[in-house]
Amino acid sequence: MGLIVQKFGGSSVATTEKLKLVAEHIKKELDLKNQVVVVVSAQGKTTDRLIAEEKEITKNPSAREHDVLVSTGEQITIAKLSMTLAEIGIKAISLTGWQIPIVTNSNYSNSRIRYIHNETITEYLRAGNVVIVAGFQGVDENGNITTLGRGGSDTTAVALAASLAADRCDIYTDVDGVFSADPRIIPEPKKMDTVSYDEMLELSSMGAKVLHNRCVEIGKKYDVPIYVKSTFEKNSIGSLITKDNNLEDLVINGVTKDDYISRITVVGLENKIGRTYSLFKLLSEHSINVDVIVQSFGEHITKDLAFTVKMNDLPKTLEVLEQNKEAISAKEILHCENLSKVSIIGVGIANKPGVAADMFEALYENNINMHMVTTSEIKISVLVDANKADLAVKALHEKFFK
Repeated sequence: MGLIVQKFGGSSVATTEKLKLVAEHIKKELDLKNQVVVVVSAQGKTTDRLIAEEKEITKNPSAREHDVLVSTGEQITIAKLSMTLAEIGIKAISLTGWQIPIVTNSNYSNSRIRYIHNETITEYLRAGNVVIVAGFQGVDENGNITTLGRGGSDTTAVALAASLAADRCDIYTDVDGVFSADPRIIPEPKKMDTVSYDEMLELSSMGAKVLHNRCVEIGKKYDVPIYVKSTFEKNSIGSLITKDNNLEDLVINGVTKDDYISRITVVGLENKIGRTYSLFKLLSEHSINVDVIVQSFGEHITKDLAFTVKMNDLPKTLEVLEQNKEAISAKEILHCENLSKVSIIGVGIANKPGVAADMFEALYENNINMHMVTTSEIKISVLVDANKADLAVKALHEKFFK
């Protein structure tokens, strides 16, 4: 007898008919004599609807009450799924994050799991129940309901699999695994049978929407095998997220894009020890997340620093920098909007010469200008104009997967 954690996203539980399909997946594992813990998201667009209703009341809601409100979507799903299972003779119990409890910090709307009490779940499993857990939510040490951020149900599922020492975690979604590119851009992308944790982390962080990157971090840390499968395809094998792939066989495993990026250039910083630290410490104090960073040296012993932030962080970032221009000894603050980050990702990049040249050739052949470039052992990312991003993805996919 094994222990399996299954997670079903919003599109998988959106209707009563889809809940019945989810029940079939659960029954299949029970027929194999496995114990099953199920994590679910809110149905369909429920969370979006709740946020829209919230905005009808106030544009500045209490962070605590916001989490109380949006956490209710998952509570509806767990009750409905429990009833659905009961109708086909399967014993089930629904649990919210605070009933388990899944204890988090107090960072509302983006809380992180500190620990999970396994006792409640294991007792219900021993009694022969399927345990259905509300994803996306927890409770802080003061008893306040918290939420884990968009995609947080993935994190709930993998964290439970790690805490309960489950045999694997199956993430059911509306696509049959992890693909080499977004099917909305590339009509017939390549499906990957296996993806390493590191590759999946990069894919998730660089714009792929298949998995929440925090769930991959947990999977890697606790060595949880994660399968990404289709809810709607029978006998879906999906893609396995696991330890390193065969580095000899693979070079590029995926092409991604991340939209709504802006670039900021701080011009004329003094080339003295501590100037770069002061700049990024300032941004950190204002909770501004920075991504790509490039430093160059100018004239008169100065340096320029360019970095990227999400478009919704741009006004705040510019305001902070302008207000502290003298304190950081900057001569000028420049910015560029409407950019996208396009990346190629694969564990073999570091060991295969010519990958960067092939990437830049593909962009050159399609007349795509690069604003910034950043590399690591398993990825190369370029910043391009947003209106050229889909073309860049197509060009790179053609170069590396045809």
